[in-house]
Amino acid sequence: MTDPTASQAGPSVYERVGCQPFFDALVDRFYDAVEADPVLEPMYPSDDMAGARARLAGFLAQYWGGPTHYSDERGHPRLRMRHNPFTIGPIEREHWLAHMLGSVRMADLAVDVSEQMVAYFEAAATAMVNSPIRVAGPEAGNA
Repeated sequence: MTDPTASQAGPSVYERVGCQPFFDALVDRFYDAVEADPVLEPMYPSDDMAGARARLAGFLAQYWGGPTHYSDERGHPRLRMRHNPFTIGPIEREHWLAHMLGSVRMADLAVDVSEQMVAYFEAAATAMVNSPIRVAGPEAGNA
């Protein structure tokens, strides 16, 4: 997977934002918010939050032009398939997106990079929705 915004002449988004440390910090801010969110927190594995953080940071770094460690370790991202076991409705989408966009906005990014990330996260969040309603409780699953 390569950075969809990279050109032959310029640096990738991964390079422009400062490489892996940027994605680690982005994901840490995001997961700190998720862990305090009563809608999303039950969907995440409390016994593997460090792993979830590392996987998301690795995926995002790779997507935006960084090393392919994520795919090397886990294969093709298959985001929709990996998230399909979990009930994700409009409410979950909105909570997830609010935390991710908040994390992006806390970063000191060039306007074009920020806009690219916002557009990507909005599209990705919408693509993960697999239910018209929120399912509260244990049947919601763990992400």
